[in-house]
Amino acid sequence: MTLPLFFFYVFSTIAVASALMVIASRNPVHSVLFLILTFVNASGLFMLAGAEFLALILIVVYVGAVAVLFLFVTMMLDVDFASLKQGMLQYAPIGVVVGIILLVELLLVGGSYVLSPEVTSQAVVPIEAGVDNTRALGQLLYTRYVFLFQGAGAVLLVAMIGAIVLTLRHKSGVKRQDIYRQSNRTRAQATELVKVKSGQGL
Repeated sequence: MTLPLFFFYVFSTIAVASALMVIASRNPVHSVLFLILTFVNASGLFMLAGAEFLALILIVVYVGAVAVLFLFVTMMLDVDFASLKQGMLQYAPIGVVVGIILLVELLLVGGSYVLSPEVTSQAVVPIEAGVDNTRALGQLLYTRYVFLFQGAGAVLLVAMIGAIVLTLRHKSGVKRQDIYRQSNRTRAQATELVKVKSGQGL
């Protein structure tokens, strides 16, 4: 066994195990920590594949920003996760259907590679000589796959808005800003003239 193959098995095993722990952990803070571990091992796999730019981006963006933000939000916000999990069973059939679709897609991809290995060689885009990995990735991403890139951004935007809507809870007894009332208030509503006698103060 060569050294790259050994590290591949180490990174892939830890990545799969930590990904399973992300969804199996009861504590959301532990789930985020396992998510960070998954990103780190996935970065190691990218480095073994020769995609050093993706490996560094995964560490800098996802581990250094996104996952840490998830961790701070989970630790600081008072989110009642028990109440959020009460209605999960009614969405279980939809989740099962989506999981089956993803499993079928993975089996089709793996089966096509086993049955016809030449398919992967045909899908590879040749890289021009003298162009580094980062420049080639940028040219391919923003030319050939620009619509898929924009679509992925739209999906992430919808997911972010959905997460905000699901976790937003209005607490009673808390004063909130009403911009419409502030903009339409009159001088009589905003100010009050008090006549104070001399020497008495307010």
